[in-house]
Amino acid sequence: MSIKAIRTGIVLRPDPTRVLFRAFDLGSTTRTLKIVARVGSMTDEEAEQKLDEVIREFGGRHYKLERFLLNRFEQIKPHLLTDEPLTEDRKLLLGAYFTMEYSLESAALFNPSMIWHPDQTNVPPGYKRFILSLRATGEGHISSISFRMGYIDESGKIVLRQPSRYVTSPEIVPNHRFNRAMFERKLYELRLENSIQEKMMVGLGDEFSLSELEAQIKRVSAQFRYNAEYETIASGLLALAKSNYEIHFEDDQSLDERCIFPTSPNETNGIEDARFVQFTDDDGTITFYATYTAYNGRVTFPQLLETKDFTHFSVSTLNGAEVSNKGMALFPRKIGGKYAMISRQDGENIYLMYSDDLYFWQTKELILKPTYNWEYVQLGNCGSPIETEAGWLVLSHGVGPMRKYAIGAFLLDLNDPSKVIGRTSEPILSPDENEREGYVPNVVYSCGGLINNGELIIPYAMADYASSFATVNVAELLTELTGQSKTESVTAEVAN
Repeated sequence: MSIKAIRTGIVLRPDPTRVLFRAFDLGSTTRTLKIVARVGSMTDEEAEQKLDEVIREFGGRHYKLERFLLNRFEQIKPHLLTDEPLTEDRKLLLGAYFTMEYSLESAALFNPSMIWHPDQTNVPPGYKRFILSLRATGEGHISSISFRMGYIDESGKIVLRQPSRYVTSPEIVPNHRFNRAMFERKLYELRLENSIQEKMMVGLGDEFSLSELEAQIKRVSAQFRYNAEYETIASGLLALAKSNYEIHFEDDQSLDERCIFPTSPNETNGIEDARFVQFTDDDGTITFYATYTAYNGRVTFPQLLETKDFTHFSVSTLNGAEVSNKGMALFPRKIGGKYAMISRQDGENIYLMYSDDLYFWQTKELILKPTYNWEYVQLGNCGSPIETEAGWLVLSHGVGPMRKYAIGAFLLDLNDPSKVIGRTSEPILSPDENEREGYVPNVVYSCGGLINNGELIIPYAMADYASSFATVNVAELLTELTGQSKTESVTAEVAN
């Protein structure tokens, strides 16, 4: 018997009207000065008219437009030639000349990950609220994390909420503190720990901020100006610091108005394929983690996002000898007192990893190789393992002829996930004729699903362009994976 997923018919397409602010940086001090001078040459009447035009045209498209323009003015303020005070209108107008809109979903909205919403208050009996994270891609193929919300009703129907018109990227938390011991351990992993690095960190306490690190590096570098080795170490220190940061959204913003846009040097070309999981620690504490891939245009970097409320997030680099490639996904709880991760370091096989430290991963164990013809090119996971009484249920993707992607599943032992109980010999979901065409043809792909009332819900991308949902009866799927009779295959959804 071959289990096949049932499509819901829901299609979530990219919406080019969802735009956010971005700094319009010309990359040239000379051109910046010229623009500042030209705006300064405008009469008060001309400046007022132009600002009114900007507010009329863009005010209804954004959340707190004027505040952003004033912040942007502060960033270009050092280019002003004098200290003569400016009116607020002049500041707003200057800010507007150095601001642009970015349509974050204009190219694609794909690779969804689904988790239960942490707030289930005022939900009718039998209903359940969920969060859907998606990879939103816009101009320049820059990817960010976008959110949608919805609920599943008592009959199992998936209902998506219409998102807000507004989209806003978060503020970087000022004076984020770094733990020195953790920072130096990461430097060691990056081979940046040496006598030069020690000089650059002299005087920093057990905890320090980015600004304190920058000031210390500046003091030391000034003594060894034009020394290439010092410049390389300084660049590495700052890149590491800027890749570990905190972000914060305002409490009054709806979740679907929040967009996590690339911030760090590792992310300049995008944040890709976030795999969210609700993680329950040994003491019952719940944290939402997402492993994702940061891309700078040349190299991919596995990173970790964590939050308790989807308002405040911490971003951290993942480190260790086995942190590489894509596809890392965290188990929703510790196993044998250790963190556990599914991974694919070689771009081909699936591995199991354990660690005492969430941010450092040193070992891996091979558990699955491409075995069936639809997965001969490569195997990968489609999100974090899902706990059932029969074992850890993991969605997988396989790549076959003509680089066609399909989704399958495998089952791992609850106490020893290195033991594979079973795997699907045929895909449970393959691209049909309505899903083949898009940015990347012949691909269906997921970053994580959920079990609800005996149904496995699979949010999935179609040809790296749009997203949809499919469902599979869990008991039937486990029957195929375990070889047991349907009556023996009992599942249990993880408590939320």
